[in-house]
Amino acid sequence: MLRLETLHPSELTDADIVAWRRLCASRPEFSSPLMGPDFARAVGAVRPDARVAIWREAAAPVGFLAYHHRPGGMARPIGAPLCDYHALVADRPLDIRQDLAEFGLSAFRFTSLIDPYGDFADAVASQAPAYVIQLDGSAPDYLERIRAASAKRFKNYRRLEGKLDREVGPLSLRAPDFDRASFDQLLAWKRQQLDRTGAHDFLAPQWTRDLLASFLDMREGPFQGLMINLYCGDRLLAGHIGVRVGEVYHPWIASTDPAMGQWSPGQIFLLRAIAAMPGLGLRTYDLGPGHDHYKRPYALATRTVGEGTMAAAGPRGRHAVAAERAWTLAGAHGPGPVGRLRRRLDIIATSELSLRGRARGLAGAIAARALRPGAASGAEVL
Repeated sequence: MLRLETLHPSELTDADIVAWRRLCASRPEFSSPLMGPDFARAVGAVRPDARVAIWREAAAPVGFLAYHHRPGGMARPIGAPLCDYHALVADRPLDIRQDLAEFGLSAFRFTSLIDPYGDFADAVASQAPAYVIQLDGSAPDYLERIRAASAKRFKNYRRLEGKLDREVGPLSLRAPDFDRASFDQLLAWKRQQLDRTGAHDFLAPQWTRDLLASFLDMREGPFQGLMINLYCGDRLLAGHIGVRVGEVYHPWIASTDPAMGQWSPGQIFLLRAIAAMPGLGLRTYDLGPGHDHYKRPYALATRTVGEGTMAAAGPRGRHAVAAERAWTLAGAHGPGPVGRLRRRLDIIATSELSLRGRARGLAGAIAARALRPGAASGAEVL
């Protein structure tokens, strides 16, 4: 018989951490740095509402679900919106709907779920691709394959790369880069981009910036922060901020110097980053879901993520069922305005910890739609 337990990530025992890491290594679907105990503990250091649900058989953990216990008993994925992947990491199927009530939750709202056992199958409302750069051979071979698939596009990038190198300054990729000034600049550019597009500034809450900054100091062990930057001479052009576990890297923040947009620095950066993967000990550069037009040309592999709401069994979940039905009837799971609004509200609900912050975010969403009716409402991090 399984025993259920919930605790803050800081309360995980050494045995729990070892078991969780072992489960992540047991299936390729769980290999993301975002699904393990180290990410959960890092988030827990800046979020008091972080929780880990644990399924135990005797004393041995057999399943972990990391989340935030939000108002109304709504569970949100750990680290959201900086959680391009989330999952119930387990060695078997589990009765998540029944167990949510046991954990004191009304529902679990997921946006990029990996679900190899189908535990959430009847709650998935929509699916989307996530984009993965996977080196099965050499980096030059991979680059040649993506160039052959979009010859005109990559010929132009090579032309811009050569022109930039000759006319502005020598290009260099620094990886890993620990420069705090460059880190701050990447965040500043990202916030400017969010403001220009009318998206919610998920970097405004202090906890998101504190979390990202904490990864710069994680330089040892299986879980590490990794910032990769492209420079032109001493001038920062573009970069990624993320985390890695072993051979798998997952960046969140992708930023470029807006003044250098004519040179396509983001595309040149990715080409150089792919070439640098073997030297960094990376085989997987996981770009995650969203921003298809930017990621698709570089990713020869994809995985499917699900979006939806799993309501708890019994009385606790009734309101969540009714609310989700109303959203579905309104078209919240499609590409239209209601879908964009729902995704925007998800970003606000997960990043803003105070009622005042959520109210300010909602007002900003309304203003953004009024001022920029054609702008995307989502705030995807990449």
